[in-house]
Amino acid sequence: MHVPFVDLKAQHAAVADDVAASWEGVFGRCDFVLGGEVEAFEREFAAYCDTGHAVGVDSGTSALELAFRALGIGPGDEVITAANTFVATAFAISHAGATPVLADVDPATLTIDPDAVEAAVTPRTRAIVPVHLYGHPAPMDPIQDIARRHGLLVVEDAAQAHGARYRGRRVGSFGDAAAFSFFPAKNLGCYGDGGAVVTDDAGVADRVRHLRNYGQPRKYHHDLVGYNRRLDTLQAAVLRANLRRLDGWNASRRAAAAEYVNALEDAAIDLPAPADDVEHVWHLFVVQSDDREGLMAGLAEARVATGVHYPVPIHLQKAYAGALPPAGTFPVTEAAAQRVLSLPMFPALGAETVSYVAAEIRSRARAAAGGVAPGQALGTRRR
Repeated sequence: MHVPFVDLKAQHAAVADDVAASWEGVFGRCDFVLGGEVEAFEREFAAYCDTGHAVGVDSGTSALELAFRALGIGPGDEVITAANTFVATAFAISHAGATPVLADVDPATLTIDPDAVEAAVTPRTRAIVPVHLYGHPAPMDPIQDIARRHGLLVVEDAAQAHGARYRGRRVGSFGDAAAFSFFPAKNLGCYGDGGAVVTDDAGVADRVRHLRNYGQPRKYHHDLVGYNRRLDTLQAAVLRANLRRLDGWNASRRAAAAEYVNALEDAAIDLPAPADDVEHVWHLFVVQSDDREGLMAGLAEARVATGVHYPVPIHLQKAYAGALPPAGTFPVTEAAAQRVLSLPMFPALGAETVSYVAAEIRSRARAAAGGVAPGQALGTRRR
């Protein structure tokens, strides 16, 4: 058996007819830039996220940066975010002219630790960017409480969490704005790059619309120094087709995650431990192992594709050398970076395939642990 990390071919097959019909419409109208499909997707995605507005842009990174700029975040400001996020979160802060400040994460969920956020607040802090990592919502109630007490903005990084809920509410509906990515492998993806900013603030939405399109409220009238960061009309058509299936696809991911948990209970690895008050959408199914490299190599021999998200924390990246704290500053993040392993996860992943992957993991994890009883090889929690 060959098990891919993601299966975009199966996902495309489910929407191929709808996408073809929508693209024919775009070709017929020739409204390739900010066309009708973009406007329709923005309405539908805002409604899905339970927000007043959605503005389509060209990537999740642009969504974060333009949200910061629309909120007036820039030079002289500090923005707190998770130390274990993808580097684009920090890059977007830097692109806006602000300074990224990192906070360590909760060892169980790997989402940002509110106590670490509180400790990182300074007089220069302007905003907090909680990251809904792997599809697991960040702890928004304590984050928002910190923001209210210190007069800070909140911008959610929801790039991996389309459709996830925290205490019954969709992620993206908590902050002053939220950013989504539509990279093809996301729970809601398109056929290239894409992103969106969602917000309840009409003024913020208008500023993002202007910024993404050369700063112009109407053609050849440029009120802001803007950019070319528009969501492509063809990609919007793909997103509309996929959005109609997103809840079903997320349900399939949850079923696959449950199969993994049941099948890996006796494996010498640490399993994900979602909080009780969230609805995880399992963009990634991430386990932890003290012998990650050996486990990866063994799974590769069994033709099971895996990934690591993320092997080098932001503060240890060369791009931020000398600008961020040194190794040892964020112990939970740094320990997880050495142990996390992402297993195959996609809507078409069936129980038989999960069983095969789990059997390969059990045999290799036991061998790596020297034949000891499951759970005894790792000096960490068992879930």
